[in-house]
Amino acid sequence: MLLTIRAIVRDGKIELLEPTALPDGAQVLVTVLTEEEHLFWQAASSSSLNQIWDHPEDDVYADLLAA
Repeated sequence: MLLTIRAIVRDGKIELLEPTALPDGAQVLVTVLTEEEHLFWQAASSSSLNQIWDHPEDDVYADLLAA
């Protein structure tokens, strides 16, 4: 399973920006992104996300929840 958790470096240590249920001793890989790379990947993924998230066929579920 691939899990992405945002983090920052503070005083030479990686500090997670959100809670996680990772157990002690869990092995992780850290990918460092420059601001330019971060913006590129954010823009590259936003079109795919928008196609999935803003799908008109999903409006039926909002109608069902409102009923």
